[in-house]
Amino acid sequence: MIGAPRGPFVEDAPAKINLSLRVAGRRSDGYHELQSLVVFASCGDRLLAEAADDLTLAVQGPFAAALAGDADNLVLRAARLLRAQTGVTAGARLVLEKNLPVASGIGGGSADAAAAMRALMRLWAIDPGRDALAGMAASLGADVPVCLEARPAMMWGTGEKIVRLAALPRFHLVLVNPGMALSTAEVFRALAAPSLEGLPAAPAVPAFAALDELVAWLGTEANDLEKPACGLQPEIATALQALASTAGCRLARMSGSGATCFGIYAEETAATAAAAAIARAHTGWWTAACGVSDCD
Repeated sequence: MIGAPRGPFVEDAPAKINLSLRVAGRRSDGYHELQSLVVFASCGDRLLAEAADDLTLAVQGPFAAALAGDADNLVLRAARLLRAQTGVTAGARLVLEKNLPVASGIGGGSADAAAAMRALMRLWAIDPGRDALAGMAASLGADVPVCLEARPAMMWGTGEKIVRLAALPRFHLVLVNPGMALSTAEVFRALAAPSLEGLPAAPAVPAFAALDELVAWLGTEANDLEKPACGLQPEIATALQALASTAGCRLARMSGSGATCFGIYAEETAATAAAAAIARAHTGWWTAACGVSDCD
């Protein structure tokens, strides 16, 4: 480690948005076979890593309290795994700025873990290789591999099969969370997906020349977890209606297993106005207007 950069190094951990999420069924190993079109928002958490003797994590920001006392935080698990797998003996002081609500269906913990791995590779001047890094990420959680790169992707399987897409047409998002955490396991139990006898074929990878094409494609897809999630937390349906009723909303849908919902807008001004209107009407909700990474 002699001569390794000292930092500090900062990595963004953008919100992961499932524009679509299909559940083909439950596999024989108990996992669910999924297919999802994923994008990354311009809003998110932020992770700082700097040289230290020990490996520590401090959490700050609007949603820091939700992670208080979590000694097994996914960021620390990612850091320990990376250090163990690469033989690093150095420590690091990690500081997580938690701007995204916890357990909200937008991959905050997974994005944080991925950001920690990227920051620590820079701090410790290591490169475990693409395949080894992907394997470590997959062992941490189904969403961590896709979060290693904040680019649009089609992901399937349990999340380990990923094809990055060409830049999507430009659009803007409004993210709304009605102030509740939702257990992914509970949502899948409520879905009661059928058992799979064989694995589905790899999905076709779509390409979109214009936003109209993307919205039309999404109209033929869905988030299969949305209905069971609304059954568990009816306020999700209220959030979806709030988004759909704003001017310029092209599509309103839940992300992941909830409870965060999103609206798609062609214009930034429409997204900003929609977010402001929803925030005024629902003061207890978390609301954010943001762009999307890697869009033309």
